[in-house]
Amino acid sequence: MNILVIGGGGREHAIAWRLAQSPRVKRLCATPGNPGIAKVAECWPASTVNDYLKLADNLDVDLTVVGPEAPLVAGVVDRFRTEGRLIFGPTAAAAQLEGSKSFSKDFMIRAGIPTARYETVTNIDDARKAIAKFGYPVVLKADGLAAGKGVVIAQSREESEAALPGLLGSRLVIEEFLQGEEVSFIVMSDGNNVLPLQPSQDHKSVNDNDKGPNTGGMGAYSDSRILAPAASDDILTRVIQPTIAQMAAENNPFTGFLYAGLMMTDAGPKVLEFNARLGDPETQAILHRMASDFVPILAAAAAGELAGASIDWKDEPSVCIVLAAHGYPGAVRSGDLITGLEKAEAAGATVFHAGTAETKDGLVSAGGRVLGITHSGPHLGAAIDNAYAAARHIHFEGMHFRTDIGAKGLKR
Repeated sequence: MNILVIGGGGREHAIAWRLAQSPRVKRLCATPGNPGIAKVAECWPASTVNDYLKLADNLDVDLTVVGPEAPLVAGVVDRFRTEGRLIFGPTAAAAQLEGSKSFSKDFMIRAGIPTARYETVTNIDDARKAIAKFGYPVVLKADGLAAGKGVVIAQSREESEAALPGLLGSRLVIEEFLQGEEVSFIVMSDGNNVLPLQPSQDHKSVNDNDKGPNTGGMGAYSDSRILAPAASDDILTRVIQPTIAQMAAENNPFTGFLYAGLMMTDAGPKVLEFNARLGDPETQAILHRMASDFVPILAAAAAGELAGASIDWKDEPSVCIVLAAHGYPGAVRSGDLITGLEKAEAAGATVFHAGTAETKDGLVSAGGRVLGITHSGPHLGAAIDNAYAAARHIHFEGMHFRTDIGAKGLKR
């Protein structure tokens, strides 16, 4: 098959890396790609839905896989289907599960999906009134796409007042703060059937011990022991299947990767958010553990033939450590020379590129999250040690990373 991957971050590098290992792939392309993806696939420039379609036509692509949320919300799946091209992802309407926090929360109520109490407001005065009802800490969510950084957990009136002007667009969701442990639960859906991936846990805050502002994700790990089988079944029964059923009932079937960001509370799983694509950096850790050929699974899901499909997984946990640029998650500095990748790879790690660029002087930083250093081990402690040992071979000015990725799993 000729396959096209849309995107150019760490998630897309992991997708391309896994697809490149399939004997079924004749030609693997990505747009726009990155220096890491260029080692396993052809990279082509494109940035709009029309560009993606022209590229798929020119390359005679058999299957397109969409990584980021923005092209999904922009309707790339709708356009490809109109032209009769096989593509895996949700339509623009279905992608509103991620594209609009207010749509998503209202949908959960219609579908009977457990979630936090919330109010949607349209101005600062109403926001203040709603916050007073919830008390502190309180969760403030910008309504549109925000690359994982549109959420503030305000601990005080001062923090909420400081956050409101930057978050409030046409709408703002104000939500009760839930206690528990977060889990990322991702499934593939063909509109009717679902196939779960392995559970993972993201680390959103920039600093250790979940301190500091939210980022797009500072690291993740995947381990089958994150959830007991009964807990996974409960999530499928109470969250995933009702979501797929309700979307279909509303004549808006969801195809693609459905990501449920969950809080495991004393009352059971509650949905913090839905994403309409694979998580980043969860994908790096999850696909690192995949033992099956990814190509036939993706093709079956895109064709609506996921029933009966299965995935084999490696028992070893995997850990992804994100190396971030100076200033991240705020204004970042680019152009810092990166060294040590060869040593990290020689230590057994898979280095996924997220924000890098090739220059005449060598590889440099070119984004907030620069690299995802991913490694596995016979148990979670070993996987963590292996990932950090590899990460410490890499250097660029201003580089920072969390030192506690996976620590919650060790406590478990």
